Amino acid sequence: MSGFDKDWLTLREPADRDARSLSLLQSFNRYISSAPPPRTILDIGCGTGSTYRTLAPALPDATWKLLDYEATLLEEAKRQIGEKDGIEFLCRNLNQLDDAVLDGVSMVTASALFDLCSAQFSDRFAAQLVGRNIGLYAALNYDGQMQWTVRHPFDEQVVEAFNRHQHFDKGLGPALGPDATDHLSSLFEASGFSVSVATSPWQLRGDMAELQMAFLAGLKRPILEIGNIEEAAFSEWLDFRLSQIGSDDSVCIVGHTDLLAFPNL
Repeated sequence: MSGFDKDWLTLREPADRDARSLSLLQSFNRYISSAPPPRTILDIGCGTGSTYRTLAPALPDATWKLLDYEATLLEEAKRQIGEKDGIEFLCRNLNQLDDAVLDGVSMVTASALFDLCSAQFSDRFAAQLVGRNIGLYAALNYDGQMQWTVRHPFDEQVVEAFNRHQHFDKGLGPALGPDATDHLSSLFEASGFSVSVATSPWQLRGDMAELQMAFLAGLKRPILEIGNIEEAAFSEWLDFRLSQIGSDDSVCIVGHTDLLAFPNL
């Protein structure tokens, strides 16, 4: 699975935090708070620790396992979080995840991860959780929706191409992309878990100019790889989009969905 730049993760952290569904976050907190000790949360694909920083303040009695395959991101997570009791940092490849890492875990969390995962990976991982009666809080999965309040004729073509590229292999098999939440929901519902889904869109306004610029720049490679828009036309679209950043009338909305699934014990 290809890595993410820590600067990109830092840029998106405030938008991710603001976008989370409050109702699902509250349900997650209630579930963990009522679980028997030690209330251990495993965060997979933890990056620099954004999910931990978002969730941990409301759960002072929980212990954490933060897992990522990228050693440099784990080191950054350690640097930002600091040395604390009740936190374990694990460098693991999700494709070869030892089942023992789930020992003692009450709930698995993941943010902006499962849209990068394949159906095969998701099926296998969900089966592991179901077999152990472990819940999943999978937030911020891209849902295929992207729009701007100020329109451009190429918007729909850009979104369509990006969504096609989201199904490319990101290191965990052909990715589910915008279908991730529906796929996970079906898996857990079929296993008798209680499943809740809610929208969690990014609302990128003028005060998030740096994030908007990085997001737009990140569209170039996937769009050109799909090849349905000529490079000159994409550059014209990109220049227009960049020129709109900071305008009071221009907001970029990027759709995500959150999923919470837990066993009916």
